[in-house]
Amino acid sequence: MDRNSIDWKGPFTAMITPFHANGEIDECGLRDHVEFLLAHGIRGLVPNGCTGEFWAQTLTERKRVVEIVQSAAKGRAPVLAGVGASATRDVIELTEHAHSFGCAGVMLMAPFMVHPKKEDLFHHFKAVSDSVPIPIMLYNNPQDVGNELTFDLVERLADLEWVVAIKDSTFDYNVFWKTQCVLGERIRVFIGPSTMFGAPAVQMGADGWVDTYSNLWPELTVALYHAANSGDTLRTRQLQKTGAELRGFLLHPEWNMYCAIKAAMNEVGLPGGYPRLPLRPLTSAHLERMRRGLAEFGVPHATREVSLTP
Repeated sequence: MDRNSIDWKGPFTAMITPFHANGEIDECGLRDHVEFLLAHGIRGLVPNGCTGEFWAQTLTERKRVVEIVQSAAKGRAPVLAGVGASATRDVIELTEHAHSFGCAGVMLMAPFMVHPKKEDLFHHFKAVSDSVPIPIMLYNNPQDVGNELTFDLVERLADLEWVVAIKDSTFDYNVFWKTQCVLGERIRVFIGPSTMFGAPAVQMGADGWVDTYSNLWPELTVALYHAANSGDTLRTRQLQKTGAELRGFLLHPEWNMYCAIKAAMNEVGLPGGYPRLPLRPLTSAHLERMRRGLAEFGVPHATREVSLTP
């Protein structure tokens, strides 16, 4: 397989997982969120990534989240299950489940907590590719995982049978650019930091991105992608600036980003729900600051009277 074996392209969302106050998965809210994202132009869904708080779920819960998203999507967009885990056998179990339930692929990061050597990392990914016949998007996220997929390692991983794409969340444009130039003809290249340099990446050949902020404001990310593709430089620059400022707001040092995304969604009538401990909901003072910020950005409420879509 290679990049031509799949049709993944455009803005994908690294989905939140809404939880009730008692910690249970809000299954209705999750289904509603799938409908919301697809209705507003999102081209792919990635449940159980970092934003989805996979690290706070059991394997059984992670499988259930994938089942809900895949069944709700009804084939309208590819679903790539996040299957990252520290133990290779857990990754294979989650990947087998995603395959059996009909997912279009999986997104796989390096193991975390432990620090395998480069050859160990290669064989971790190889074991998954050899075990389950499903397309794999590599996920290079060294700042959260603690293990970088170096370029020479990615070159080797691109030769594995089922590796067809990569999400680059190094937040380093030079890493993206080298990957795009050398491997872009073999695997699809997506980026994580769309709000930082999504437009330049797409204009230089990136197939799309997998981002967090589209949980809240998919119209913005969809409009940015289309503006970058169409060559509308002025509109692209304006939308990229808004995205960068929104990112800065939601990364405020007084709150956790995942909690902020959920709180912002709740404020505009979307099913953000609660985070799971050790993360806690925003305080009332933070929520007031959040309301003011969302109003200043003009983030629309769930009725979506305002649209940025061309």
